[in-house]
Amino acid sequence: MDEHVLPSKLLTHLSSAANTIRSREYIHVFSHYDADGVSAAGILACMLDRLGKEYQVTLMPVLNDDTFTLIEESPSECVLLTDLGASYISQLEKLHKMVIVLDHHNSGQDTSRFTYANPHLYGIDGMTSGCGSTMAFLLAVYMDDNNWDLVQIAFGGLAGDRQLVNGASGLNEYLMNGAIEKGFVKAVSGSLVPLGPLSKSLYLSTDPYIRGVSGNHAGVQKLLDDAGIPNSKSYMDLTEDELWKLSSLISVKLTDQNVSVTTMKESARTKYYLTGLNMDAEYLADILNACGRGELGGMGVALCLGDNDALLKAMEINDETKNSVIEAIVELDSRGLKQLDHIQYFDSSSLGYTGILCGIAMQFIGSPDKPTIGINNKGEGFAKVSSRGTWSLLDKGIDLSIAMRDASESVGGSGGGHRIASGASFPHYKQEEFLRNLDAIIEDQKLSHAK
Repeated sequence: MDEHVLPSKLLTHLSSAANTIRSREYIHVFSHYDADGVSAAGILACMLDRLGKEYQVTLMPVLNDDTFTLIEESPSECVLLTDLGASYISQLEKLHKMVIVLDHHNSGQDTSRFTYANPHLYGIDGMTSGCGSTMAFLLAVYMDDNNWDLVQIAFGGLAGDRQLVNGASGLNEYLMNGAIEKGFVKAVSGSLVPLGPLSKSLYLSTDPYIRGVSGNHAGVQKLLDDAGIPNSKSYMDLTEDELWKLSSLISVKLTDQNVSVTTMKESARTKYYLTGLNMDAEYLADILNACGRGELGGMGVALCLGDNDALLKAMEINDETKNSVIEAIVELDSRGLKQLDHIQYFDSSSLGYTGILCGIAMQFIGSPDKPTIGINNKGEGFAKVSSRGTWSLLDKGIDLSIAMRDASESVGGSGGGHRIASGASFPHYKQEEFLRNLDAIIEDQKLSHAK
């Protein structure tokens, strides 16, 4: 590890965490269940396995009072939280355990009672420049430089949290430089044309989501016919001319769909091929996310540990998930989003995949001038909410982390996350009040920024 590149305070935290882990025989890892959380947990499982430690991994959708009980009741004297914990610092300080937190969400809190590493503590944006898997990898490679191969798993988390969309920065730049230099990752020029067999990849495409093509077999065939490309071809089989034709046709369709140039550039971003895993980082993110959100997070961790059977099963689950997502987004596109003055929203109770649909809708379906809110009322008593914005909305003063926190707390709930993507929960019967309050908060943020 190059100690001249990383912040000295981070190195102090990593040293403290490493010493704590070396001194304990049994470690209990708690992590979020999305791609970043599963990636982080997988990295730590590999690290602990190589150290010969006894360990357990528990994945969870959210850290709240109910799930916090699992941490309190853990039989391990040492608990290690990844992609979780920043909002529970004061509660964690009260535990009679050794605690390590590796998170990247900004709660504005710090502690001297236990080891807490977070990019925000070093003046680095945890929304763009270091995620949960970044922090887990840095601990693993601090523990043993031979763990650099785990950077490939970390890239699944970086891709899942969209921290590579505009290139690598901050702590992620350290990972990127080392990964490419050591041959674990190769950068591949991006395109609007999705990777893989075209008849399948275009049908399942959600980034970009192409209206009339995504989720439409006839639409896929017409697009390929218009480009003069056989539907038996894969992305890697395309000539330069064929790639240009197909990409141009997709660009025209997205323009007709009122998709911004910025979003199209993001969709055509550079991809990162993981040489040891024989897949690109975004595909790894997809399968890890499918495992975690499908309540099969253990399978995601197992494939990180090198279990090929788990990998094959995870790939099957990912195909099933992507088919369900494309059906859900086509249905959402057909009914559209409901509009308030400053936000747009939809009910995902019958669709599921709230956060995923929210991100797709923000980029490819709704108005680019309003944050998108997805509400799932299927839970008992509480509605779960996801929100997504864009970089241009952030430039106008919008901070979804604060907005979702304040709006949910105003109706007896809780929320938080990142400025561009945040979540919340609140009593389901308070939905209209929540939406009104959120709409007013977003308006106030824009007005305050304009002054």
